[in-house]
Amino acid sequence: VHQCPAHGILVHVADQGRFGTARIDAAEQGLEALGYVVPNRAIGAGLWEELRSAPALEVIAPARVTGTGLGPAARSLRVECPDGTLELSARLVVAADGARSAIREQAGIASEHWPYAQTAIISTLATQRFHDHVAYERFTPEGPIAVLPLADGRCGLVWTHRPEEAARRLALPDDAFLAELQSAFGFRLGRLLRVGARQSYELALSRSERHVASRFAIAGNAAQGLHPIAGQGFNLGLRDAASLAEVLADALADGSTDVGADDALDVYAGWRAEDRTRIVAFTDGLVRLFGTPLGVVRGLRSVGLLAFDALPPAKRAMARLSVGAAGRVPRLARGVPLEAARR
Repeated sequence: VHQCPAHGILVHVADQGRFGTARIDAAEQGLEALGYVVPNRAIGAGLWEELRSAPALEVIAPARVTGTGLGPAARSLRVECPDGTLELSARLVVAADGARSAIREQAGIASEHWPYAQTAIISTLATQRFHDHVAYERFTPEGPIAVLPLADGRCGLVWTHRPEEAARRLALPDDAFLAELQSAFGFRLGRLLRVGARQSYELALSRSERHVASRFAIAGNAAQGLHPIAGQGFNLGLRDAASLAEVLADALADGSTDVGADDALDVYAGWRAEDRTRIVAFTDGLVRLFGTPLGVVRGLRSVGLLAFDALPPAKRAMARLSVGAAGRVPRLARGVPLEAARR
């Protein structure tokens, strides 16, 4: 990508107004970093560069799929683009067009959608103190605040609110917004000096009823959309893509001449269902645990954070889950080429 990512070497978790805190240190887990924070525009620029230079690949953009059909050996797509209507066919179609995937719906795969009645405000911050590559997660009665290290010394902000409170804070002048954020987050990074443009989006849990159909696979947010509380949605989508690539590469290596064959897609579906179930349960559980206003639960939660901080095995399990190493890890995610010998 065009901009170096910021790496998080420590995650600091705290419960506002309570004594419970926990720290996860990359060095203690034998890792170079617990994660990397890369601006979306940098990821997009890097992907476009790779797409333009990829051999035997045609990019059609902008475009909109308006219909799909299934034949005996291929799936067809009707695509509307500035040059008119295109009729395309392929042995395998992959839907990766977001949580409201039109292609998934046209293929007849339903999805479930559970709103959290929460809105996330997204922005960037300039702070008095350098973030020192620490990611902060602070839980408040209104919702979690995540402050994430960026490569240029700024911090990314994800602040979760009730929808009406999010609307009010989006309309605040910058100085008033920063004052309220400072009060909620505290002074671990000194004074909050500036805030960038603010955007928002509604938070929900969405899941497709399955990952595959005949000559059809689903990946990324089209397969599942998660709450950002644990920062796992993008990671899960990357593992979707890496898993599908590995399954297809293995099928071709075994002599298959049909990348859309049911056998390979069934392997992909089983692999992704296991990973998704684990991450959805983890993420949704955090939302419900830290979203309850009940005082007794908040007290037990603080005790739990302290206990977690004192238990190295629990930290190792959390770190493995967060970096996607708790189950079968795709070769690409381990830095191993698809052509390498299978393990």
